Parts: sequence; C-alpha cells; structure tokens
Amino acid sequence: MRPPVFLCVLLCVCAAPGPVAGADRSCSDLRQFYTGKGFTLVEVPQTEISGEHLRMCPQGPTCCTSTMEENLGGLSARETEGLIREAGRSLQSAFNLLHRSFDTYFTELHGRSERSLPEALSPLGALYSQNTRLYGDLYTDLRQYYRGSALNLDETLSEFWSRLLERTFKISAPTEVNLSEDYLECVAKQQETLRPFGDVPRDMKAKLIRAFVTARSFVQGLIVSGEVVRKVSQVHLSPECMKALMKLVYCPHCHGIASVKPCSNYCSNVMKGCLANQADLDPEWQNIIDTMIQVASSFSTEPSLDVVLSSIPARIYEAVHFLQENMDTFTAKVYQTCGTPGEPGTGSPTLHEQRKKSGSLTASEYKPSPTAGLRLEMQVSDLSSKLREMRQYWTQLPVALCSKLAAGGAGQDKCWNGITKARYLPEVMGDGLANQINNPEVELDITKPDMTIRQQIMQLKIMSNRLKNALEGNDVDFQDASDDISGSGSGMCVGGLCPRNRPGLYAYSPDNNRVRGTAASQTRICGLLLLLPLTILLLQR
Repeated sequence: MRPPVFLCVLLCVCAAPGPVAGADRSCSDLRQFYTGKGFTLVEVPQTEISGEHLRMCPQGPTCCTSTMEENLGGLSARETEGLIREAGRSLQSAFNLLHRSFDTYFTELHGRSERSLPEALSPLGALYSQNTRLYGDLYTDLRQYYRGSALNLDETLSEFWSRLLERTFKISAPTEVNLSEDYLECVAKQQETLRPFGDVPRDMKAKLIRAFVTARSFVQGLIVSGEVVRKVSQVHLSPECMKALMKLVYCPHCHGIASVKPCSNYCSNVMKGCLANQADLDPEWQNIIDTMIQVASSFSTEPSLDVVLSSIPARIYEAVHFLQENMDTFTAKVYQTCGTPGEPGTGSPTLHEQRKKSGSLTASEYKPSPTAGLRLEMQVSDLSSKLREMRQYWTQLPVALCSKLAAGGAGQDKCWNGITKARYLPEVMGDGLANQINNPEVELDITKPDMTIRQQIMQLKIMSNRLKNALEGNDVDFQDASDDISGSGSGMCVGGLCPRNRPGLYAYSPDNNRVRGTAASQTRICGLLLLLPLTILLLQR
C-alpha cells in the first residue's frame, strides 16, 4: 500500500535543512564580512539556517555553514598569533634599543680610554713609544672579551703585566748588557712574587674584571631575553585554543550580533587558557629582569664603570712609576733569583732621567669629568626604568590582547559571553598552566607543557645565574643539571591530582532559553504529526 501524500510532505518538512521557521533574517552583512576576510561566497547562505551543524559556535539560527565555521576558526587563530608576534616584535625592538644604547655608551667609553693612552703614557718615553702595540693589544683583548670572545680575562691581564715588566726592566738595564729571552722570562715570573708594580695590578685586575664581566653579561642578558621573546612568540596555538578563539571572536558574526563585543572576563579566560604555557615564563622572566636591573645599578657603584675604564692609562702609568722609583731594590732581588746578566759598565741605566720625565701623576689624581658621571647616571636610570616596564610582560599579554577585542567596563551586562548577549558569570582563572585546570573556555592537559617554552624557561634560568655570578665578578657559564627540561611536567597538578572537571558554569539568558525551548517544542510537534498518519494506516487494516 502506498503511503499517503501528506505523510511524505510531513517527512520532508521535518527533515529537510533550510531556513528556520520565523527566522528568515538576511545574511547579507555576514556575506560582506566573510568576503572581506578573503573567502569566497560559495555555499554561503542568503538567509539564516538552523545551526545543528555548528561545532565551535553555540547551536541555533546562524548564517555560518560548517565550512565557514572552520575557515573563520583558522582565521581567528592566525590573527591572534599575528597579534602575539606583533607584541613580541615590539618587545624585541625594545631590547635591541637597550642593547644599542648601552653598547654605544660602553664602546665609546672604551675608545676614549684607549685614545688617552699617548697623553697619559708619553712621559714614560721609550717605554711607551717602543711598546705601543703592547698597550694597544690590552685594549683589543678587553674589547674582544666584551664582544663574547672566550678569553680568560684574569690570564690576559696577568700576561700584560708580565710583558710590561719585561719591557720596563729591559729599558732600565745597562745598554751593554744582553738580556736573553730566557732571562726576561725569569724576570716576568717575578711579577706575582715581588709585586714590582705595587698594588696596582691586583687592584686594577679586580676592578677591570668586575666591570667587563658585568658589562658583557648584561649585553648577553639583553640578547638572550630578546631571543626568548622571539622564539616563544612563534609558538603555534593549540586546536583547543583555536576553537575557543572562534567562539570568542567570530561566533557573534555567525549569529547576527557582530556589533556585540566579548565580555572582558570571558576574553581573559580564553587568553589565559591559550597563553597558559607562555605565562609559566613569568617567574624566571621577572628573575632575569630584576637581575639585569641589579647589574645595571652596579655600573654606577664606586668605582663606577666610567671611572674604571677611563683610569686604565693613569693606573698603568702609576704602576710603572712605582717600579721606576723602586727599580734598584727590584733589580737586586731579580739578580738573587735569576742571576746577574752582566757586569755594570759605563752605560748604566738612565733611571734618574726617566724619573724626571715621569712627573708625579698617579691614578688617585684621576677624576672623570662631571658630564661623564652624569651620562652614566642617565644611562643606568634609562636602562632600569625600561627594564621595569618589561617585567610583567607574559602575564600582561592576555590583558593587552583583550584590550583590543573585549568590551569596556560599562558594557559587561550586554556583551558576548560565548552563548548570547548577557553578563559573563564564571570567575577569571589565574595565570599559568596549573591554574587552567577548571578553565571553562579552553580545554588543556596541564600535565603536558609546551616543550619549546620549557626550553626557553631553562635559557632564562641559565642566563640569570650568569648575571648573578657577574655581580660577584665571576664569569661562569652556569648549567643546572638538576633541572630536566625533557620531563613530562611532573608537579603541575595540584596535590598530585590532575582531575578534569569542567562544570557547566554558564547562566543562559531568558532569550536563549526561549530559543532552546522553541526548538524542543518543534521537535515534539513533528514527532506527533509523524505518528498520526501511521496510526491511521494501522486502523485501516
């Protein structure tokens, strides 16, 4: 027996997709918006359709097909990643500016000190004019060390004083005495034991090492921090984050309320979930920023950076002057240790003449110009203030992103809460991966941290320890082997438990309940209409 025609009609009416009854709103605005984002209008509906197919947006009357939802979801992730990279580039640029500013200051200070060598050391006569390369090599070694060379600064400075002792002794020796290389090497070895230059080498070495170790570590800290920002800013967002961003940014467009901005707390939860791994940088990030501020402050601690570098020529002169004043005593002790190189003759050392030429300038009389001290003070102040501005970057990043996306404070009762236009009720989550265990917007496995970000956390920790060692005058490449960056994230769960509890925290508005109730009523009516003809057929038998 053929089924009645009206039964087929009822089946088609209840099953066929298409415009929702009484909701034939035009999709022209969305069509225009969608093409403006670079997509084609293929399969884009002219009027609203039922939204049972939606997987990211709330189901209900919509202008978005499944393909559109997926396209806009991918777009929301790419745009957010673009904003993150843009913020990262801005921070990288700030680090680069600090680096250039300090590097320019330091290299100019170093250059001025080197250029003052002739004026400070020319009274030494041949000891300077015949050994300009020795002094120039010292400055070259210091410059290379600052630039990152693997020089041992302690050994480099000891070698300089040993070579200077050789040259000073040779010039002061009688002209007819031939000093062999072996004999001069023996003289050089007396540098540590006899201390022919007085306390200058030891004092100058301690101050120079401290100045150059801190300057080099500070520059390295700026470079490493900028590189961490670059790498972390390029980390891709997860698929779960993409869904949450689609719901936050473009679902209002799909539901015809494009002008309604997301609630600020709703946006915060989405961004805190999406950037949970990035926020875990915060403790080590604040640590390295605080340590760099300490290092910057140390530049103006007495003796300040400019005094140490600018006084190098005067300290060398002071040391040579001390030796020349005590050459007879030193020579006698050298003869006792290394032997007598030859009998003194008519060409005895012209010590008296050299002492006359030497004058009485000492490093204690060196005073930097007031402008030099002022420039250092301004440099330290500028470095410190700009570093402080960067201190909370990773925890403030969600706030910065939401400031561009979310509704202001006055619109929190009529904003997009992820379901409809109403207040957002869930509480805002804390920062970091462990605090996202109950995030209602982004589903995360808090036991699986992002390994790229974990590696960058380790880089920050290593650099922080280098900087702390630099404050003590120690140049150490610190590696804490106890920290395993290849682990699976143990300790990320509260109390050793990692439950996945996502309670339904949304409060639906009356409008939303009405839509859901209407849809349910329509389903029940269709069911009854389908049963009625079947009952009639059975009765006819």
